[in-house]
Amino acid sequence: MLRIVVDTNVVVSALLKSQSNPALILSLFIQGEYTVCLSKEIFAEYEEVLVRDKFKGLDEAEVKKLLTLFTRRALWVVPKVSIRDVAKEPADNAFLECALEAKADFIVTGNIHHFPVKEFHNTYIVTPSEFLNLMIQLIIK
Repeated sequence: MLRIVVDTNVVVSALLKSQSNPALILSLFIQGEYTVCLSKEIFAEYEEVLVRDKFKGLDEAEVKKLLTLFTRRALWVVPKVSIRDVAKEPADNAFLECALEAKADFIVTGNIHHFPVKEFHNTYIVTPSEFLNLMIQLIIK
């Protein structure tokens, strides 16, 4: 089964717009099409970002439901390697650390420009639309 790391911006986008590529990606996770990989740092970022004032319009029950689902169904890892100076935003290195430890196939991010490489230790860094196109190709084969 595919293993992916989902950037916080994809989670936020999915919750903000139900008819979006990020929402479809989370729907596929809910259906069990792939495994989401998480670390404590990433989950803490999800929790912190989703309660920001600018996202007060999000359905609190929906947010809680999604976070609970992540808690129960994600592959949790404790990164053993600390990564510095790879991602343009220092906080994004946590996604690389998680992907490395989990041997993730993909990091899915709406901020592709924060990651100066398209592949990091066998993990491909893709946008939500790129990920969905790859999923379609896998299904067709």
